[in-house]
Amino acid sequence: MSKYELALVLNAKVDDEARTSTVDKAKALIERFGGQITDVEEWGKKRLAYEIDKMTEGYYTFLHFEAETTAPAEIERRVRILDGVIRYLVVKDDGVQPKPEEAPAPEEKEEKEEENE
Repeated sequence: MSKYELALVLNAKVDDEARTSTVDKAKALIERFGGQITDVEEWGKKRLAYEIDKMTEGYYTFLHFEAETTAPAEIERRVRILDGVIRYLVVKDDGVQPKPEEAPAPEEKEEKEEENE
């Protein structure tokens, strides 16, 4: 089984009960297709990068799960029609975190500029 992450952006204007219901339906879909949920991250209400259907904010939820390779396509197909879902995406979670590029400290940067002069 492979590890995956389902990112959901939900309508921020709906009440908490409807939002919880939508997340529970997404969890049920994962389990229906043989997946096992390992973690749920709720980031809360965030500003969208761009306006979607005249909305500027969305409620972000991330579901981490393990499933067979055929499950993500079926899950995406069914999440698409859930009420309140603005955007969704299933990605494979390799478990590898990208290494941030190390920027030189301000002192080192000044020293390098002085050496170049």
